Amino acid sequence: MPYIPQFTIRPQLLAKVERIAVLRERIRAAAVDLAWIPALQKDSRSRNVHASTAIEGNPLTLEQVRALEEGRSLSASSPRSEREVLNYFAGLRYIEQHADTECIRHEDIFELHRILAEGVMDQGQAGRYRTVPVRVGNYTPPPVQEVSPLMMELLDWWNGPAAALSPVLSSAILHYRFEEIHPFADGNGRTGRALSLWDLYRRGFDTHHLFAVDEYYWEDRPLYYQSIAQVRSDGGDLSGWLEYCAEGYHQTLERAWLRLQTLGVSSRSKLLIKPKQEQLLLLLRDHGEMAPAEIWNALGVSRQGAMDTINPLLEAGIIEKVGSRKTGRYRLVSARPKKGV
Repeated sequence: MPYIPQFTIRPQLLAKVERIAVLRERIRAAAVDLAWIPALQKDSRSRNVHASTAIEGNPLTLEQVRALEEGRSLSASSPRSEREVLNYFAGLRYIEQHADTECIRHEDIFELHRILAEGVMDQGQAGRYRTVPVRVGNYTPPPVQEVSPLMMELLDWWNGPAAALSPVLSSAILHYRFEEIHPFADGNGRTGRALSLWDLYRRGFDTHHLFAVDEYYWEDRPLYYQSIAQVRSDGGDLSGWLEYCAEGYHQTLERAWLRLQTLGVSSRSKLLIKPKQEQLLLLLRDHGEMAPAEIWNALGVSRQGAMDTINPLLEAGIIEKVGSRKTGRYRLVSARPKKGV
């Protein structure tokens, strides 16, 4: 029987999808012919790789992930951790190269899983559906004999009815249903998140590949897993999960918009914006101006940690300090009042 996802589009979800559409169009318009788009694509790819592997326990930092992408060796890391990261880079390149694939088959899923999981599986075979029962926390996925038929139903839905939905919804549904089936013995989390991103590429939602969606899941892993489990508690109703994912897409697009506004400056100064610095930029965008004490409290760091975050942004000309030495506050350079206003 066909797969028919169950959900209700509540007012808050509809409003969020509409805001996402507006923000996405703003980003698409701003991304035309910008010289630093390749740098932003590279940065987004590294962020997705770091976040998706970190969710599964990979200990490498974002800076180490960036180093691996650039072919630099790491002084202290395990071969498996590095292999997981390099595999995920390869997996993202695979879905980028196949963004125009009209019909996804079992073989395409096998190839993506093989790329992501080769050499880093604890059980099972890369690129083959599982032949053993598995358990995920308190959840027991469908038995082995049901995996292939359920995946066929999911692929039929993805290649057909999914196109009638917003990509915000179809990618979230695909993500959840894949994890629910749990078709492989290992590597399902990474593969499911990559498939969700692949859907955004296929649907033309992330045309320039600028959206590091997996960061949202990684930054609050307990909520991510809780949101997945809640669907089962709700009897298969995906409404709450769709609202959770829509919030993630909205935050992701807001960050992409901020990166578009700052990367031109940071790329000229060779500054790689770190997560804490990006968090600070978002805070300044929302608050206008902030005192040093407000910044280190909001970031959850020491005074010195706050200054280590602030100083590179000052030197790059992305933020500025206004006021006296004792009462000075920080703001985005773009927030400076215009003449005559």
